[in-house]
Amino acid sequence: MARKKGQTYTAKQKSKVVLELLKEEKTINHLATEFNVTAKTIQNWKKQFLENADRAFEADDDRESKKELERLQEENDALAKTLGRTTVERDWAVGKLKSLDLSNKKILVDSKLTITKTRQCELIGVSRSALYYRPKPLSDINLNILHKMDEIYTDNSDYGYRMIHQELLEEGYSIGKDRVLKYMGILGIQALYPTKKRFTSLKHPEHKIYDYLLKPYWTRAGRTKSVYVPTANEVWSGDITYIRVNGGFMYLAAVIDWHTRAILAYKISNSMDATLATDVLQEALSKYPKPKIFNTDQGSQYTSYEHTQILKDHNIEISMNGRGRSIDNIMIERFFRTLKHSNIYISDYQSIKELKEGIKQFMHKYNFKRFHSSIGYQKPMNYYLKSIGKVA
Repeated sequence: MARKKGQTYTAKQKSKVVLELLKEEKTINHLATEFNVTAKTIQNWKKQFLENADRAFEADDDRESKKELERLQEENDALAKTLGRTTVERDWAVGKLKSLDLSNKKILVDSKLTITKTRQCELIGVSRSALYYRPKPLSDINLNILHKMDEIYTDNSDYGYRMIHQELLEEGYSIGKDRVLKYMGILGIQALYPTKKRFTSLKHPEHKIYDYLLKPYWTRAGRTKSVYVPTANEVWSGDITYIRVNGGFMYLAAVIDWHTRAILAYKISNSMDATLATDVLQEALSKYPKPKIFNTDQGSQYTSYEHTQILKDHNIEISMNGRGRSIDNIMIERFFRTLKHSNIYISDYQSIKELKEGIKQFMHKYNFKRFHSSIGYQKPMNYYLKSIGKVA
């Protein structure tokens, strides 16, 4: 589906791209390159697709709507033949188009009309440059730099964009600070101090932020210690991390039990959105007893109505890291570090299929076969199942 200059996508073509995305068999930048659109556009199509999925069962209503639209179009054509240019322009611009967003306005500019394109742009409030602008596809992103930034941040979670930028320069990469900020948004990471609001993991301005409920205890010497979680299902936490694969990247969301360090659910996706977070949470709740507290960062995936409502429906207390303090979610941060050093960085996965199978094997090994020093050299899932009275 090679895109020519000025071409727009039909609903059928958009659906094809979204269905490919939902298969989870290709990275989002593979799809962006294949269909010659940006990753942001694909994500927007996915959101629109999911929000309107129920309309697939309203075929009768759609047929009636289509008939009405066709009738209105016939009336408009008749008016265009009858009325003069001034009336056509006024009715077309004022009555039909002014409330549309930029993307729809651009679609409606028609070279076949007697009205020139320049005049059409003036009437609907679109600049000529905006009409012909075509964003660069995601394939322009330097994956080598993304992968390197992931390594740097995994080992130095206190690094902000300035430190990461300096590390990249020292490693011989040519990149500016603004692009480092952009790439941190793709990775979904931020430093342990307040930064500019350019990161995917920063809070959504319309979403409520909840207090951090996990308080560390102190030694007699006055030094802080880790949060004390006495039993399984006292605290769960969730997070999303960037996962490299040859030619692109995916995202992995997981839920961990703080007391036993067991991974209760995980999912790999090519999109970092609220659906990824909610799917993993619902899977964990369907398998195991609910926790007392669920802790996350302030990312829009976790502050979304969909995610917080699931927790409220199950009477689970909502806890969120302090702004810019990923260390507040230390258990899952440590797990992600283990996953990347013990598996991702040394595996060089060549395809999504290989990646999913490799992580599946690692998760089983981590949960059932790997000794964990912080829980007395027990195996996380065996310890968890024993803690809740089930046989491992």
